[in-house]
Amino acid sequence: MTKDNLEPSLKPYIDALLERKSINPIYLDIGGLTSYADALIICSARSNRQVKAIAEHIERSLKKQKIKALHVEGMKDGHWVLMDYGNVIIHIFYEPERHFYDLEGLWSEVESVLLDPHSIQ
Repeated sequence: MTKDNLEPSLKPYIDALLERKSINPIYLDIGGLTSYADALIICSARSNRQVKAIAEHIERSLKKQKIKALHVEGMKDGHWVLMDYGNVIIHIFYEPERHFYDLEGLWSEVESVLLDPHSIQ
């Protein structure tokens, strides 16, 4: 899978994430392995304030498009914010936390796509 053939329904999530300078955003296709989601989007930030800012921006941006989170967790501390949108789950980490929990390593068997501002047209 490449960034050019990602599901178009992911565009609002990815666009919102990329608008706030997240670090190393990645998409993981977990649809064939789980019943709770089709996609994980993971990124990190340089500070807990930036983690919160990215999460707040995603939430506002998606609400404007009538996409509401089922659950958001971790916003208060800003070390790891989990945003559950049903079929899409977004993880925003403070950079050291991302390395510690290593979700990409846990899901190493799934296809992944490194995202960048030009990944979805």
